[in-house]
Amino acid sequence: MTSTPTAPTPGPPAAPRLLLLAHGSRRAQWASPFEQLREMLRARDAGLDVELCFLESMEPLLPEALDAAAACGRGAVLVVPLFLGNGAHLARDVEQQLRAARERHPAMRIELGTAAGDSPIVLRALAEHALQCLPPRGDDRGSA
Repeated sequence: MTSTPTAPTPGPPAAPRLLLLAHGSRRAQWASPFEQLREMLRARDAGLDVELCFLESMEPLLPEALDAAAACGRGAVLVVPLFLGNGAHLARDVEQQLRAARERHPAMRIELGTAAGDSPIVLRALAEHALQCLPPRGDDRGSA
């Protein structure tokens, strides 16, 4: 009696590649906080597939990063814009680039997260930063 091979049971789908999208600059050192953020995420979860890409002026650009994800067989990508607001870049430029990438890679699911500045967590952190920038307040009641 011969046994028939059983098909492997599919495991849970792989987590999407996380693409951190920053605006970009002609000054190389401008990217340092974003590179630090990428490394913080990698340190927090060694299995996390996270990369940094840019809208303009720096490499890799968003379309290149999406093509690289497809080339290495990623089934899904989540683009997280590290922008403080949901302005024209996200509504027009990024959406257009994502549409084009979806046409080039129809088997890959590409999603766009919300702008970082739309997160209450980020807003609280920015408020804390602003408060820490203030000089210490002295007791000025007796200065008159």
